[in-house]
Amino acid sequence: MEQTEGLPGEAGNLPQQKRVNGKQTGKKLPDSLSNPEKTGQDNLLAEEDAPAIEMNLDSIENSLFSEGLKILIEMDSSHYFDDPGLDPSFHFNANTDSLIYEWQRQSLLIFDENCRPTLTDSSATPETTYIQRLMDLPNIIEMPYNRIVRRFIDLYLNERRMQVEAMLGAGVYYFPLFEQVLDQNGLPIELKYLPVIESALNPKAVSRVGATGLWQFMYATGKMYGLQINSLTDERRDPVKSTYAAVKYLKSLYSMFGDWNLAIAAYNCGPGNVNKAIHRSGGKRNFWEIYYYLPRETRSYVPLFIAANYVMTYYSEHGICPAQNNFPPVIDTFMIHQNMHFQQIAEVCQIPMQEIKLLNPHFRNEIAHGTATKAGILYLPMEYSPVFTELQDSIPRYKEQELLASRLVSVQSGQAGPTDAIVYRVKRGDNLSVIASRHNVSVQKLKNWNNLKSNTLQIGQRLLIY
Repeated sequence: MEQTEGLPGEAGNLPQQKRVNGKQTGKKLPDSLSNPEKTGQDNLLAEEDAPAIEMNLDSIENSLFSEGLKILIEMDSSHYFDDPGLDPSFHFNANTDSLIYEWQRQSLLIFDENCRPTLTDSSATPETTYIQRLMDLPNIIEMPYNRIVRRFIDLYLNERRMQVEAMLGAGVYYFPLFEQVLDQNGLPIELKYLPVIESALNPKAVSRVGATGLWQFMYATGKMYGLQINSLTDERRDPVKSTYAAVKYLKSLYSMFGDWNLAIAAYNCGPGNVNKAIHRSGGKRNFWEIYYYLPRETRSYVPLFIAANYVMTYYSEHGICPAQNNFPPVIDTFMIHQNMHFQQIAEVCQIPMQEIKLLNPHFRNEIAHGTATKAGILYLPMEYSPVFTELQDSIPRYKEQELLASRLVSVQSGQAGPTDAIVYRVKRGDNLSVIASRHNVSVQKLKNWNNLKSNTLQIGQRLLIY
């Protein structure tokens, strides 16, 4: 930003008086710092042998900075920049509302009903407060304040207040993942808020043009960055894989433009449209200078990103309470080489179905997909890792005809009997011979069905019996 005469430099410098639009904007020193027999200007020109005046330099510097900031705001009109034709609600759709309802219905997010004041009058917050708070963000990406940004902030704080509460709750699960991958690749951590404006942290979100997942990849772009998309799997919805793909894409865009706001704009509308806007503007390479040459949706994209950074950081200043997060706290990852229906996994391992669905949005039709040559990735709460590991090879045969009738796989002779199975929990005094005799099967079949390498059983262990 261009320096002005009214800005303080060192602690001892005063903002000089300057006329802007016919008004005098400079400020005098506080009376407590003035010699009562002289004016403030006379004090600055006083002889060296004048009586010393005790001063708190820190207090003076803070006071001068505050006065200088006010002068800067009055002299710089950039914060008045606006686009009355924009519709702030353009980026919000039914995907978000339906997801919030589903999470709330399943008690995955619990909202604090005592934290529901009437709509915030955000107009009561001075513009200087928004400017200072945005300046204070520990960000690399430039985030200026203007009236377009303000309109999106107001939208989040008022009409989309419950959405912010939900995203803050869900962010406890998603943001650490985003931060880790961004940090590993040396990208600004504040990019973790891109999925807030892309999908409102809904991994199943689909835009009207087909962009899918947390990071809203189009089909071709997802394929370009190595995401598997077929009838059973859509890795654009995989929180981990899509995040790695998004980081690669963002890195590529930044290398093209050398400016993060332009890279973010290109993430929304494609690098071709941003290059066209740069050309039409006469070669300018600043988002705000090429603003009116960009597609309408992209014009609001960067301001919306700035607003998301503000609201997700300063929500408590506006009385917003994050929803309580009941997502599984620790997740384990499994490589699977055969198809398993979610219901098979849920009933055999006694895992709540809603947790399997929550953690695996990338599998379509509730079928976890994997083959001998290309493994699928299944995410489960870590507390269920031992039982899944123990029964993993047997799970696909449980209710196979009922749940996987159209995707039957052949099994070796003697390794499977009838496809409907029961889950038996080992009790005190049980052994393989007793259990086999009780269910009229052989010990060897019990071992084959449950991938047992020895005859040892543990109390509470689950066995599949066909």
